[in-house]
Amino acid sequence: MSTPPISLSRRGSAAILTIERPDRLNSLSRDTLLALGQLARQAIADKDVRAIVVTGTGDKAFCAGADLKERQGMDENAVRLQLGLYRDEMGVLDRSPKPVIAALNGVALGGGLELALVCDLRVAAPTAVLALPETTLGIIPGAGGTQRLPRLLGEARAKELILLGRRLDAAEALAWGLVNRISPPGVAVLDDTLTFIEPITNGAPIAQAAALAAIDASFDASLAHGLELERVYYDACLRSEDRRAALAAFAEKKKPQFRGQ
Repeated sequence: MSTPPISLSRRGSAAILTIERPDRLNSLSRDTLLALGQLARQAIADKDVRAIVVTGTGDKAFCAGADLKERQGMDENAVRLQLGLYRDEMGVLDRSPKPVIAALNGVALGGGLELALVCDLRVAAPTAVLALPETTLGIIPGAGGTQRLPRLLGEARAKELILLGRRLDAAEALAWGLVNRISPPGVAVLDDTLTFIEPITNGAPIAQAAALAAIDASFDASLAHGLELERVYYDACLRSEDRRAALAAFAEKKKPQFRGQ
């Protein structure tokens, strides 16, 4: 039997969701998204779980975003359905009444950074690199990045990251407020994350859930509208020749030439 794309384990009262696709830089395939949602629901329903930690296998990648090999075989409607899975399955973590923390063990690119943005807190390994490079591939972030990033960083920073396709190292991400903490050198980011969140795992879950609900209530209405706008704008990119050129260039290991069509 093949290895499941995501595993669920426990460390004390923390549930750990680990993306188990190191050969694909822990990228998000359809099966991975479905497993993420299923295991997240399971962790949320477990009364003994106080916090949920999301991480990846290995030391190269937390999650490199969409599985582009899988994406090459999709037509436009299939991509639209995949975007729906991003919102539905990652949305389970976004709506979690229990705190969700991303332990960024490596690069978090595209949908991988959007997965981290769904989380309430982010801890990064010193070698982590964070980016939303979608505009360099003829599309835009399609799993909430255009909405959650400006809420976290402000409009100017979000536009800089998205329009320039800029990559931030861990120190820059901390300075920008994109991550909450950098793990000390030589300390596994997962172990450091679990130590960092001890006030949560040892704290008052009802109060924590209430605090999360109160904070999230300040954004919910506009976020829902923003996500619908994101869907419309993503669809315009999806139908473009530039997107097809980018996929073809990826397959041929070439730099895409965009024509604005």
